[in-house]
Amino acid sequence: MSANRIDEILDVVAQKALIDRSKLTPEVNLADLSVSSLDMVEVIFALEDKFGVELPFNANTSAGEFKTVGDVIAMVEKQLAQKQG
Repeated sequence: MSANRIDEILDVVAQKALIDRSKLTPEVNLADLSVSSLDMVEVIFALEDKFGVELPFNANTSAGEFKTVGDVIAMVEKQLAQKQG
């Protein structure tokens, strides 16, 4: 995935989860940033709209799938690859 695409994803996460963009790296744990499940729903919806994909996320059951910012990036990357391929 291109650096520009990753930056776009990080920008959405920062905006929707109200996190300082400079704190977002693929390795950082979402729990350490105090990202709530409601914040994640907002992030997922925004990413789906921006990239025209559906991300498999259920706040009640899928919260564990996204432990790090890198997990979010990987899921968007996977869905974009499926869409294109």
